[in-house]
Amino acid sequence: MIYPIVAYGDPVLRKEAKDIKQGEIDVKKLSEDMFETMYSASGVGLAAPQIGLNIRMFVVDGTPINQNAEEGEEIDHSLTGFKKVFINAEILEESGEEWAYEEGCLSIPGIRADVYRPETVKIKYLDTDWVEHTEEYSGIAARIIQHEYDHIDGILFTDHLTPLKKQMLKKKLNNIQKGIVDAEYKMKFYK
Repeated sequence: MIYPIVAYGDPVLRKEAKDIKQGEIDVKKLSEDMFETMYSASGVGLAAPQIGLNIRMFVVDGTPINQNAEEGEEIDHSLTGFKKVFINAEILEESGEEWAYEEGCLSIPGIRADVYRPETVKIKYLDTDWVEHTEEYSGIAARIIQHEYDHIDGILFTDHLTPLKKQMLKKKLNNIQKGIVDAEYKMKFYK
């Protein structure tokens, strides 16, 4: 099932999401739906709040980044087989030098901006079988996780921008909030 993507301006995107209790929802079915929704919108990550669910769950798949690399562009091997579901995730540590990368967001279509994030992340999470993992990621994989993790904490990538950059984007953000946006996927706007 493909869900509409919740647009910038919806309060669910600003809430700290709640932990999921085992058996509370069918996390396997929900993760399948989230991957289907993410792929239909050409994304590499999707958090539950972006489909209107206030729960601590997100999915990632960085393989399209390598598949869409231009000839001569470097392949990021941290993304090989990087398709995962994170439930009740907790970032334990962020380390390394902060580096800039142009980020976008399915909930904020048409806006991209450089965001600085630490290069490595250590994260604890549950998978869809309720098995706990503690893993470390770096590079683009770490960035995708950090971006999606922000969503379950009610943070958007635009919150990391300078006041000047935010001011420059204000009109575009207001338009998205009003439903004046050109997205190639179904969106849900807050009324």
